[in-house]
Amino acid sequence: MEHTIQVNWSGKTITVKKGTVLRELLSAPSDSNSPLIVAARVDNRIRELTYPLEMDCRVEPVDLSMKDGERIYTRSLTFVFIRACREVFPDCTVSVEHSFGNGLYCEVHGRITLTPRQVHRIEQQMREIIEQDEPFQKIEVSREEADAIYRKMRFSDKAEILKYRPGDTVGLYQCSWMMDYLYGYMVPSTGYLKRFGLKFYLPGVILQYPSREKTNRLRNFQDNPKLFRVFRQAEKWSDSLGIRNIAELNNCIEEGRGRELIRIGEAHQENQIAGMAERIASRKDAIRLILIAGPSSSGKTTFAQRLKIQLMVSGLHPVPISMDNYFLNRNQVPVDENGKQDLESIDVIDLELFNEQMTRLIQGQEVELPHYNFLTGEREYIGNVIRLSEDQPIIVEGIHGMNEKLTEMIPGENKFKIYVSALTQLNVDNHNRIPTTDVRLIRRMVRDYHFRSTSVEETLGMWSSVRRGEERNIFPFQESADIMFNSALLYELAVLKPYLLPLLEGVPEEHPFYMEVNRLKNFLKYFVSLDSSEVPNNSILREFIGGSCFEEEVTDVF
Repeated sequence: MEHTIQVNWSGKTITVKKGTVLRELLSAPSDSNSPLIVAARVDNRIRELTYPLEMDCRVEPVDLSMKDGERIYTRSLTFVFIRACREVFPDCTVSVEHSFGNGLYCEVHGRITLTPRQVHRIEQQMREIIEQDEPFQKIEVSREEADAIYRKMRFSDKAEILKYRPGDTVGLYQCSWMMDYLYGYMVPSTGYLKRFGLKFYLPGVILQYPSREKTNRLRNFQDNPKLFRVFRQAEKWSDSLGIRNIAELNNCIEEGRGRELIRIGEAHQENQIAGMAERIASRKDAIRLILIAGPSSSGKTTFAQRLKIQLMVSGLHPVPISMDNYFLNRNQVPVDENGKQDLESIDVIDLELFNEQMTRLIQGQEVELPHYNFLTGEREYIGNVIRLSEDQPIIVEGIHGMNEKLTEMIPGENKFKIYVSALTQLNVDNHNRIPTTDVRLIRRMVRDYHFRSTSVEETLGMWSSVRRGEERNIFPFQESADIMFNSALLYELAVLKPYLLPLLEGVPEEHPFYMEVNRLKNFLKYFVSLDSSEVPNNSILREFIGGSCFEEEVTDVF
C-alpha cells in the first residue's frame, strides 16, 4: 500500500494511487447548472487541476461560485483574449485596464481602430482556441530567459518589472505559441472557458465572464458612463506623468522623484476639490445639502474635511451633520434574511426624521439635532439647537448619500451629490490590472491594525460582508452622483507596503485566509517602498497611516 495515499475529498476519505492528478478525482457534474471546478485547495493551498498528489492530504474543490475560482477563470480567459487579439491583429498591443460593467474593460492598441466588426472577429478567434481545448503548460525559466521571451513577445513592460521580482526563476504559462504570466493559477486547458462574451465599448471592449451567483450565465452588463469617465481621466493623468505600471513607479522612486510625485498627486487632488467647491459656491442660493458617499476605505471622511475647507475659501461656512445621529433605536433596527440586525441597510436610519429636519434647516428654521448614544442604543436630545444662514450649506457623509430614498423630501436643486472611490489606474503591467478593491482592502488593513486594534486576519474575515453591503447599498446608486472624485494616489501602494507587509508575513500558512494573504504579500513585494514622512498631513492617505491634521475634527463630527 506504499503506492497509495489517503485523500479527504470534500469530507469523504478515498484511497488513490500516489501521483494521481487532481483532475482525475473530479466526477462529471450532475447537471449543467453545477459550478465548474477550476482548481482545488490542497491542505489550505490552492493547486491547479494538473497537480499530482504525493501524500495524504485534505482536498476541497474550487469552483466558479468562489472568488478564487472566479479569479482563475477570468485570468485564463484573459490569456485567451490577448492571444486571440494578437492572432487577428499581429502588430497590436493589448492592455487590460480595469473592472467595468460587470466585466473587464480592455483596449487594443496599434494601427487599428476597434469597431464592433473587429470585436466579433476577436470573439470568433477566441471560440476557435477554446474549441481546440489547448493546454496551459507551466514552465520555469531563469530571469534572463524570461526577459528574452517577453521581448520576443513584444511584452517590454513585463520585461521591465522582472528586476523587481524576488527569486532567480520565473514561472510562465504557454498556450500554443504564446507565453505569458498573469500572476496566478490557470485552468488546465482552453476548453474550460466556454462561457464568455465580448462587448464593444468605445474605444475598447469588455470581456464578460460568468456570474458567481449563477455560474451558467454571464454577468449582466451594467453601463456606468460617469464611472467610466473617471477611469478615463485617471488613465490620461497617469499617461501624462509617464507612470502606468509598477515598473514605471519604481523607476520614478529610484531616480529620487518620489517626493515630487507625492506633491504632484496631492496638488492634483486639491485642485479637483477646489473645483468642486467653486461649482457649489456658484450655486450657493440653490445648493443647501451636500451628500458624500462611497465604499469602505475610499477616504470619504478626509475628503469631506478638505471640501469643507475649500468651501470656506469660497466664502461659505458649511455645517457637517453626522448621519449616525439619525440611527433608529437599537430595538427598532430591521433584521436581514438570516435574522441578524442589518446595520448597513438604509432602513437603519430614521428617514422621516432626517428628511423633516433637513427640510426645516434648508428653509431657515430652528432645529434641535438628535444625538445617538451608542452605549444605550437610543437617540437623545441634549440641546444641540441650530439655525442655518444662507451661507451655511449642510455636509452629510455616509454610505447612503447617493440613494434618493435618503433625501426624497428634498428637491433635487437643493442637493449636490459626490461619490468618492479609490479608482486606481496603476497596473502591474499591460495584462495585469491592480483591482480597486485590493487598494481599498490594503488601506483598510493598515488602518484597522494601527488604529482599531484589528488584525489583518480579522479585517479579511469581515471583508466579504463589507463587499456584500457595498454591492447592495452603494454601487447601485453611484451613477446618481453629480460628480465623482477619485481618491486613489499613484504613489500610495509604495507608501503602504512597509506598513502592511510585515503584518502579512506574520500570518501562518495554516490560517484559512493564508492564500489571500500570500496573494497580497507577493503583489506588494514588487513595489519599491516610499518614505511616508513626505506625505502631507491633510492627505487622504493619512486617514489610513495616521498623522492626519483632521483627526480631532473627524472624531467630533463624522
